[in-house]
Amino acid sequence: MDKPEVEFPEGPPPSTLQITDLVVGDGPEAQHGGTVDVHYVGVEFDTGEQFDSSWERGQSARFPLDALIPGWQEGIPGMKVGGRRRLVVPPELAYGAAGTGNRLSGKTLIFVIDLLGV
Repeated sequence: MDKPEVEFPEGPPPSTLQITDLVVGDGPEAQHGGTVDVHYVGVEFDTGEQFDSSWERGQSARFPLDALIPGWQEGIPGMKVGGRRRLVVPPELAYGAAGTGNRLSGKTLIFVIDLLGV
């Protein structure tokens, strides 16, 4: 798969985690507490500005799910290898309320994630 174009939902930022399967995979399923190998792009909901992308680095990223933001911990399990999923993550499931020291705190974030392996 190529780097995705991020499509924005209509209306104001959601107050809960929004999970949308863009492509349903047919491989093994990501599990709570497992490790995932992903390609992803992250953009700010309000500005559309990209803040991170494994595609730009030219290599996928491997993470234990427990080490990731809560929106990923909740939004990736159940996804199957070969799939592409969009997560719209409110601040409390991302980097917390504004003023907590991270430049992304207080922001709703959109991620498009390709699950390459578990």
